[in-house]
Amino acid sequence: MGRGKVELKRIENQTNRQVTFSKRRSGLFKKAYELSILCDAEVALLLFSPSGKGYQFASHDIERTILRYKNEVGLSKNSDQGLRAMEVWRTRIDDMTRTIHELEARDKHLAGEELSSLGMKELKQLERQLRVGVERIRSKKRRIISEHIHWLKRRHKILHEENIHLQKQVRLCEAEGSSRILNLNARMTNI
Repeated sequence: MGRGKVELKRIENQTNRQVTFSKRRSGLFKKAYELSILCDAEVALLLFSPSGKGYQFASHDIERTILRYKNEVGLSKNSDQGLRAMEVWRTRIDDMTRTIHELEARDKHLAGEELSSLGMKELKQLERQLRVGVERIRSKKRRIISEHIHWLKRRHKILHEENIHLQKQVRLCEAEGSSRILNLNARMTNI
């Protein structure tokens, strides 16, 4: 007489479930061993219990068998390196995103926005930074104004000298004009 058909569903009783796991694990390992001997197959079996404990069986070196499997399905070492590189890039992106958020928050704080999350120490530091920043701005503004005033004074001097030169030319023209008029009047009276 054979065994009856077992209904495949989760065993609710934890003790029965653990006993079944142990028996079936042993049976699975026995079948893997038999398959490797009878058929000269390269077999590797990894199994994790519900509690997380790992079990393994390998007819050959398990690392070599896993590498062979990865090559077979296209998960070669290059893919591992690609995955590692991708993980490095993800980490860098996360770091940069975090930095961007920190800088945006700092800009808002400097603009006087979203200050409720800051403590007294941070507020004093922000006030100090603003004070230093305002002083730098005022210094730059004074320097620009001073340079502009200096430029305006030079321009004023040049225009003043040009005005004096033009006034001299006007006087010369007036003197020449009045002497021509006198000469013209003298000629007219002689005629």
